[in-house]
Amino acid sequence: MKIDEISSPERQDDLQNQLCSQIESSIKAIEKHVAATALPDSLSIHLRRSISQLSSLSPLPNSVKLHIWKLSYRLWNACVDLSNASAVALKKHDEEHAKLRQVSADLLFLASDVQGIPSPAIKSTSFFYKTGLIWHDLRKFELANYCFEKASDLLSKVDITNISEYEEKKLLLDLNIARSRTAWEVSDRNLAIALLSRSRNVLFALAENYKALANQYLVFGKSMLSKNEVYEALKLMNDALELCERGLTVVKRTEETLALKELRSKTLRFLAASHLQRDEFECVLKCVKVLRDGEKDQHPSLSVLAMKAWLGLGRYGEAEKELRGMVVDKGIPEGVWVSAVESYFQVVGAAGAVAVKGVFLGLLGRCHVSADAAVRVVNKVIGNPSAGGEEARLRAKVVSDLVSDDRIQTLLSGEDASKERTAMHALLWNCAAENFRSKDLLTSADIFEKSMLYVPSDIESRNLRAKGFRVLCLCYMGLSQLDRAQEYINEAEKLEPNIASAFLKFKIYLQKNESNGAITQVQALPSCLDFTTEFLSLAAHEAIACRCLPVAVASLSLLLNFYSTGKQMPTTEVVVFRTLVMILSQDPQNDSDILKQMKRAHSRLLEISAEKFFGKGESGRRERNWFSVNAWNSGVKTGQENQYAICAEFFKLASEFYGASIDEEKEGNHVMVCKSLIMTVSAIISDEKQRTNTLLENEVKEAVSLLDRAGKMLMSSSTDYDKLEAIIEPNLLFVYTWCAFDLHSRLDDTGSQQLLLIKRFANSKYCNPKHLLQIGIDAAQGPSSNHEVAIFALSTCLSTFLALPSPDYVSVALMLRKLVSLRSIHGVDTNDDATMEIYTEAYRIMVGLKEGEYPVEEAKWLAMTAWNRAAVPVRMGHMDEAKRWMSMGLELAKKVPGMQTYRSCMDDFIAGFEKKLSGT
Repeated sequence: MKIDEISSPERQDDLQNQLCSQIESSIKAIEKHVAATALPDSLSIHLRRSISQLSSLSPLPNSVKLHIWKLSYRLWNACVDLSNASAVALKKHDEEHAKLRQVSADLLFLASDVQGIPSPAIKSTSFFYKTGLIWHDLRKFELANYCFEKASDLLSKVDITNISEYEEKKLLLDLNIARSRTAWEVSDRNLAIALLSRSRNVLFALAENYKALANQYLVFGKSMLSKNEVYEALKLMNDALELCERGLTVVKRTEETLALKELRSKTLRFLAASHLQRDEFECVLKCVKVLRDGEKDQHPSLSVLAMKAWLGLGRYGEAEKELRGMVVDKGIPEGVWVSAVESYFQVVGAAGAVAVKGVFLGLLGRCHVSADAAVRVVNKVIGNPSAGGEEARLRAKVVSDLVSDDRIQTLLSGEDASKERTAMHALLWNCAAENFRSKDLLTSADIFEKSMLYVPSDIESRNLRAKGFRVLCLCYMGLSQLDRAQEYINEAEKLEPNIASAFLKFKIYLQKNESNGAITQVQALPSCLDFTTEFLSLAAHEAIACRCLPVAVASLSLLLNFYSTGKQMPTTEVVVFRTLVMILSQDPQNDSDILKQMKRAHSRLLEISAEKFFGKGESGRRERNWFSVNAWNSGVKTGQENQYAICAEFFKLASEFYGASIDEEKEGNHVMVCKSLIMTVSAIISDEKQRTNTLLENEVKEAVSLLDRAGKMLMSSSTDYDKLEAIIEPNLLFVYTWCAFDLHSRLDDTGSQQLLLIKRFANSKYCNPKHLLQIGIDAAQGPSSNHEVAIFALSTCLSTFLALPSPDYVSVALMLRKLVSLRSIHGVDTNDDATMEIYTEAYRIMVGLKEGEYPVEEAKWLAMTAWNRAAVPVRMGHMDEAKRWMSMGLELAKKVPGMQTYRSCMDDFIAGFEKKLSGT
C-alpha cells in the first residue's frame, strides 16, 4: 500500500470497509464449517493479517468500531457453536479454536472504546480472560499470560468503584486467580502469591468467592507439600484456613456455609498432613480434635492421621486403638484402612504383627475386602525378610497364619482374583526364598508350603507346583528330614519329570548313604530330556563332598562316555580321567579299577592324539607327567605287593604315557620310557615265576620286543656301559641284563648273545658282584641253563669277591660249590684239571684263615668231594690221578676243624694205597 493512497480519507474509509468485508467473509466460512472436520489454519492467519492491517489504520471511526464489535461477537459465537457441536468442551480445547478465540478477543480490543455499548472494556476483558483459560488448559502458558495481562490492563483502566454488577466484580477476582495459576505453572511463585493477595481486596460477601480464593491457596499448598516444601505449604494452607474462617463470619445462608465448612475441613486435614510431615505430632492431634468436634460425619483420614501422630509420639496403645476403631467404622474405605495398617506396621514392626493380623481378620469379618488389599497387607507384614533375626521369624509366623486363613484363601480363589493370587504367591515365594538364603530353613519351608495354597491345581500351573515341591525338597534336605524331602521330590517328578527333580533324588540317596540307589539315579540322568553333561560333573562333586567315592566314580565314568559324542562338556577329558584316578587311588584295593581307567585314558590318547588329550604347551606336559608318574607309582606299589601281572600293565602304560610327545617333542621322556619298559619285562618274568606257568612263545617274543626297545634306547644314548649311569640306575641296568639273559635263554641260538651280554655287564665298572652272582646262579639252573655264562659269571664274581679287603666267604664258598658242580657236569671226570684248579683255589683261599672263618660245612663238602673223586680213577686204574685227588681231599680236611678222625682214616688209606702201589 502506498503512502499517498492512505493519505486520502476517502481511500482510507474504503480500505477499512474492505478489510471488514474480508474479516466478515472469513467469519462466514467459519460459521459454515462442519464441526466434524478440522479447521484449516489459513482462516486464523487471514484474520490475524486483516486485524494487523486494521490496527495500522487507527484511529477508526465509531461506525467501523461498532462493525468490528459485531464481527468479534459473531466469530466468538461461531467458535462456541463449533466447540459445542464437536463436544470439545468435554476434552482439551483444540488449538485452532483457541487461535480463533484469540482473534475474536483481539478484534474486540480494537473496538474496546466504542461508544453506545455499556462497559465495553469489561466485555473485552471477559473475552481475553476466557481465551486465556483456553490457552491455560492447552498448557500454552505464554499465550495465556498474554491474554490475562491484556485483560488486567483493560480492567486497570476501569474505575472499580463504579462497578456494581456481580459478574463484573467476580471477573476481577477470577482474572487474578487465573493469572496466579498461570504464573504458578511457569514457576513465578512470587507473582502467583501476590495476585492471590491482591484478590483479597475485591472479596465481597459471597461464599463462592471466599471458597474460590481459599481453594486456590489450598491447591498451591498441596503442590508445595507434594514437593516436600512443608513450611511454604503450611503458610499457604493457613491463608486458606483464614479465608474460610472469614467467609464463615460473613455469609449467613446455610448452603453457603456448608461449602465453606467442607473446604475448611479439607484444609484442616491437609494442615494436619503437613504437620505430620514435619513431625509436629501434637499439632496433628489438635487438628484432628477440631475436626472431630466440628463434624458429625468424620472423614476416614482422621483415624489415619491420629494413628500416625500417636505412633510418632511413641504412644502405641493409642495408635492401636485408632487402628482397631477402623474395624468398627464401616464408612472407612478400604484404601484408607489398608494404608493405616501399612503405616502402623511400618512403625511398630514385628511387635505389631499380631495386632495387624487381628485387625485385618476383623475387617474380613465385617466388610468386603478386596483381594488387592489382602496382598498389600501381607506385603507390609512381610517387610524385609532378608534382615533375618527374631523379628523376621515373627513376621513370617504372622504371615503364615494370615495366608492360611480360609477367608483369605476364598478371597483370592476366584477367577477375577488371578492377578492378586499370582502376586500373593510371588510375595510368599520371595519371603521364603530370603529365609532360605538366611539359613532359616524351618521358616522357609513353612512359607513355601503356604505359597502352594495360591497355586491353582490346573494343568497350566503344574510346572509352578512342581517348582514348589522341588524347593520344599531342598528345605527338608537342609533340615535332614530326608523321607519328607523324598516325598516332595516324588510329587514334583510326577508333575514335571526333568533333570532338576532327578538330580535332587540323587542328592537324597547320597545323604541317606544309599550308594546303589545313588548310582542307579546317576545312570538315569541322561534319560532326562533336559539333561546336560554338567549334571554328571556336579553329581561327582556332590558324591566327593559326601565321601561316597563309588558314586563319584560311577558319575565320572558315565561322563567320559560323552566326550566321543561331540557334546559340549563341562571340563576337559583329561581332567575327568585325572580326577577319577585320584578318587580310586584313595582306596588301596582299587588297583585293578585304576588300571582299567588308565587303559581307557591311553586308548583315548591313541584315538585323538596326545596334544588333544593332554592339551598343548606346559599344561599339556604337566598332565602327561601326572599320568606317567601315577602309572609308574602304581606299578611300584603293585610290584611291592607281589601283584606282578598288574604291575607289568602299569609299567607298560607308564612307558606309553612317558613316550607321548607334546608340542613337537621328538622322544618324550626318553629315559623314563626305557626304565618303564625294563620294569615291565621284569614284572612279566616275576609273574611267571609266581604263577609257575611258563610264558608262551608269543608272550616271550612280546617281552623280548619290549626289552629290545629299551636296549635300543640305551645304545642310542651311549655305546659304553660305563656311561649308562647318567641314564638309568645301576640296579636297573642289572634288571635289564638279567631280563635279557632270561628271555634269550628261551630262544634258540642265543647262547653267544647271552655270553656277550654278561661279559659287557661284568666289564662295566658299575657291575655289582652280587648281581653277577645272581646271574651266575640263574644261568646254572633250569632247563635253559647256560654253563658258559654261569662259569664266566661265577668266576668273574669270585675274582671280584676275593679282591675285596674283607671277602664274604659264605658267598665265596657258594660260588666255589657252583663252579665245582658246573665243572663236574660239563667236564671230563677222568682228567678234569679245571675242576682240580677250583679245588686248589679253594685250598689256597683257606690257607691262612682263622678257624671257622671259611664256612665249615662248605670246607667239609670240598674235602669229602675231592676225596670221593678218587674213586673213579681208582676203578679206572688211573692211580696217579686217584692219588692226586686223595691228596687234595686230605689237604683240605686238614684245614677243617672237627675232621681229625677223617684225616686219620685218610692217612691210613693213603699209606695202604701207596704200599699197594709199591707192591705191584
